[in-house]
Amino acid sequence: MFDGIGRRVVSIWFPRLASDRALRARPVDGPFALTLKQANADRLYCLDTGAERAGLHRGMAYADARAFCPDLQTRPADPAGDARFLRMLRRWATRYCPWVGLEGRDGLVLDITGAAHLFGGEAMLLSDMRQRLARAGLAARIGLADTRGAAWALAHHGEGCADPGQPLAALDHLPVAALRLGEDTVTGLTRLGLRKIGELERTARAPLTRRFGPEPLLRLDQAMGRQPEQISPLAEPPHYGVRLTLPDPIGLFDDVMAGTGRLLDQLCARLKTQEAGARSLCLTLRRVDQEAQTVELRLARPLRDAARILPLFERGVREVDAGYGIDQMRLEATRVEPLPVRQLSHVSSGRADRLDDLISRIGTRIGLENIQRFLPVDSHIPERGFTIAAAAWSEPEGSWASPRPRPILLFPPEPLAATGPRPPERFRWRRMSLSTARVTGPERIAPEWWLPDENWRSGVRDYWHVETRQGRRLWLFHTPQNPGWFVQGEFA
Repeated sequence: MFDGIGRRVVSIWFPRLASDRALRARPVDGPFALTLKQANADRLYCLDTGAERAGLHRGMAYADARAFCPDLQTRPADPAGDARFLRMLRRWATRYCPWVGLEGRDGLVLDITGAAHLFGGEAMLLSDMRQRLARAGLAARIGLADTRGAAWALAHHGEGCADPGQPLAALDHLPVAALRLGEDTVTGLTRLGLRKIGELERTARAPLTRRFGPEPLLRLDQAMGRQPEQISPLAEPPHYGVRLTLPDPIGLFDDVMAGTGRLLDQLCARLKTQEAGARSLCLTLRRVDQEAQTVELRLARPLRDAARILPLFERGVREVDAGYGIDQMRLEATRVEPLPVRQLSHVSSGRADRLDDLISRIGTRIGLENIQRFLPVDSHIPERGFTIAAAAWSEPEGSWASPRPRPILLFPPEPLAATGPRPPERFRWRRMSLSTARVTGPERIAPEWWLPDENWRSGVRDYWHVETRQGRRLWLFHTPQNPGWFVQGEFA
């Protein structure tokens, strides 16, 4: 849909969207601002009216702001949360018209053509918007015009309403920055004496195009309605839920599983269309007495294969109390992740996902968090060379990179009664008398100074691979700074 005669567009600008959202959740008394780390320095991201009256501004260094305003209260900014909140406001704005889109990071644009009369006219519609936003604690500036560019200019530089068919009369006195131009272009136009939109409209076009390119005149024509500008509303997010209403109540396990299979087929088809996979599913079974039983399922990997998911519901469905019967079933994917289509070949195996299915099946009994795997960590310190992560939320990585072999079994260092820089020929360990047959080493390992670790405060360690005549293959180390011998591992 493009600009044309009779079209009316509303632009809503939230100049303090981030700070208003934060204060709605937790109000404060006094000046308030949100900070965001930029270029290794905390700077003011969004301010309330109290902070602005104190002389602070966006982009100001946090240290300077505290010097100017000691009473300033701050919190870390959350741009992702602000974006989600703006999308919620977009959905709220659909109460006025179905054609609503986002305008940057802090605004909305609405095409209210043919919808204003439902609220008693344009004035009543804008008044209703302002009142509802004010009650919600949100500062908003609203512009109304025939074009998107003119509405944006009025919202940002002169809140008001332009009469139909007369955009220039409303924009004539506004600065050229209201045309959504870049800072360099605005500065260049100002140096030429073109400070107002009306002055730019009455200037010869050819010299402007040669000097600044097509952007200034394109934005001017869009604001005046001479060039079309599209409003693209956001599509509603896909809903991953299906429902089955039964003509007669059911209660047998096989019947419930059959109904679950039908729901899974529909849900997986919808997931395939969106190239997504389910990580968490919730099966709701409504009984004839209006009580509901739920079966939750969490998967080790995103899936959309109904044949693989259905058996995982068996344990939960068997525990359901059907009462006098179940007359409605609902299945919803409560957590969805991207799952692009994969190219299959004669080399790929359809059984490569058996491990994921096993993890999901065991996870339904003991919890996915309790199934863990070891992952390598880029550290030469033996104790830090690995980490433990939940298998369902991690991927197996490459092998451990080490210049020397590492023991299969590691344990806290156990002291030995020995002296000297080389491994002892005879020693006692765990009540066993051992004799050294062969040694390999030393491998010197220095502590990582950037990480505090009390166990490594003694300094460097010289590690030795010691093979004993009794068959034990041990990993010993010597500490030169504080002489002593320890056993830390055993090879297979």
